[in-house]
Amino acid sequence: MTDGDISRGRALAYGLGAHLFWGSMPLYLLLVQAVPAGEYVAWRTLLTLPICLAVVWHLGRAEHLKKCLTDRTTLLKLLASSALIAINWWVYVWAIQSEYVYAASLGYYILPIVIMVLGLVFLGERLSRLQWCAVGLAAIGVAALASGALTTLWISLVLGLSFAFYGLIRKTVAAGPLEGLTVEAIILLPLVLAYLGWSAATEDGLAFGRDGWETVGILLGGPMTAIPLILFAAAARALPYTTIGFIQFTAPTLVFLLGLTVFDEALKPAQLICFIAIWSAVAIFSWDIWRKSRASRLATAQPV
Repeated sequence: MTDGDISRGRALAYGLGAHLFWGSMPLYLLLVQAVPAGEYVAWRTLLTLPICLAVVWHLGRAEHLKKCLTDRTTLLKLLASSALIAINWWVYVWAIQSEYVYAASLGYYILPIVIMVLGLVFLGERLSRLQWCAVGLAAIGVAALASGALTTLWISLVLGLSFAFYGLIRKTVAAGPLEGLTVEAIILLPLVLAYLGWSAATEDGLAFGRDGWETVGILLGGPMTAIPLILFAAAARALPYTTIGFIQFTAPTLVFLLGLTVFDEALKPAQLICFIAIWSAVAIFSWDIWRKSRASRLATAQPV
């Protein structure tokens, strides 16, 4: 799968599919709620690698993978992206297990705004006046969160910033979505094995194998990681980064609804203000995208 193979509509479907996976992730994480976040992330990384290698072999992309592994610039960029995604995974899993679901949701609401700004600064993309208003509203929401929910603000900021820079690297690195994820898993492998070995030697031992459903949940970590990340990386390479930022509102909305219903977490006033500000930003951004798309269609439909 390369970005040249993907139409704009297909890339948009990949992006939405990835975020539907991520939005429902808190429900899946209930299976591994008692697994230490570090151990779960280690298993998740370890189990992702054979899936990626199998797909690489099936698609006949071994040469592409070898090229990524032997190119110094590509390896350095993927070293940075692997560190960012490992941090992102650990903080997200820890936040859900600790029942900071709203903080996790807000992190991914902040993420699209960060992505739009990164697209502007690093990729030469442009925001309209209305889109700048959306960014300003989101900033007001984050400021409200900082004033009234300071203890969980770091969760939201780490999640938003780490994944935004991860996506930026994956958009610009000379590696396809599948090969890039495979190299990231290879880079993290020594650290993962060392951590699992250390955990096995401790008094509590490993969570893997102590309970049937829990073990199934750990094993599902591989496909639950590989599938959405491959979809996201493919979408990120084929779509404008500002568009990627827009569709990222899907996942945190699902996470927020789960926090409100399934997890029954109390909503602080500062969090509510932040959500209202960011939802308003989403509405403005959505209106601007729709307005421009409609104007473009009407212009195309005009007889010459």
